[in-house]
Amino acid sequence: MATVMKGLDVTLAMKEKMAAETENLKKRGIYPTLAIVRAGEKPEDLSYEKGAIKRCESVGVICNVFAFPEDISEENFADEIKKINRDQSIHGVLVFRPLPKHINEERIKSLMLPSKDVDCMSSVNIAKVFAGDESGFAPCTPEAVIEMINYYEILIEGKNVVVIGRSMVVGKPLAMLLLKKNGTITICHTRTRNIQEVCKRADVLIAAAGKPKMVNKDFVMPGAVVFDVGINVDSNGNICGDVDFDNVLDIAGKITPVPGGVGTVTNSVLVKHVIKAAQNT
Repeated sequence: MATVMKGLDVTLAMKEKMAAETENLKKRGIYPTLAIVRAGEKPEDLSYEKGAIKRCESVGVICNVFAFPEDISEENFADEIKKINRDQSIHGVLVFRPLPKHINEERIKSLMLPSKDVDCMSSVNIAKVFAGDESGFAPCTPEAVIEMINYYEILIEGKNVVVIGRSMVVGKPLAMLLLKKNGTITICHTRTRNIQEVCKRADVLIAAAGKPKMVNKDFVMPGAVVFDVGINVDSNGNICGDVDFDNVLDIAGKITPVPGGVGTVTNSVLVKHVIKAAQNT
């Protein structure tokens, strides 16, 4: 039976450190502040927003929401981003994506100040991830995986690590962060041949494919560490991951649940980045 690695334990450890850092900043007259920017009211955005606000407040970070109608023009949306860039009281910016189809997301990305881009929307911060430059901000979800690896003392150096998924949001940047830990990294995707065999050679398997319960025991080497980054809804309307948790539980050595795993840590990484941005001012 696998050991279940819960995100809550990680967030509690992070919370204590972040609260102390925030308090030190306030003594210097700096009040770490996050701006959440969204166009429209998608349920998943509102849910994430609620969690982010709660996590910010728990460590003394201010969170301001800039909510605009879904039909806001691209020009007006761009102007609002420019205003936030100029506002020195705001240290971090999170823009909910995907943006409405009539707004050119690449243009908005180009407007983001890298110093405030706490979820790695800017190409500058993505480049820093690939260069191993820690002065920028990695995407929050990949870094949440790294936080869990560090907390649970999972050895990456010299290990075979397989990442399922090659998106710029999770798969590719996560591979770079793992490579920096001296793992031997393989990225699998929809065109990977014999994907089950490739995954079954992994000491550490990370599922970020966006396919409900794709990974079963046929993908997992006995005793492997399994991280599930997926957040999906199954046929019964329940939240599930990319890993068939019950099917894999008896063969894995360690495993993260969904919900309650990597996703739980993601909000804390966002807040950590806001504090880091404030420290850099």
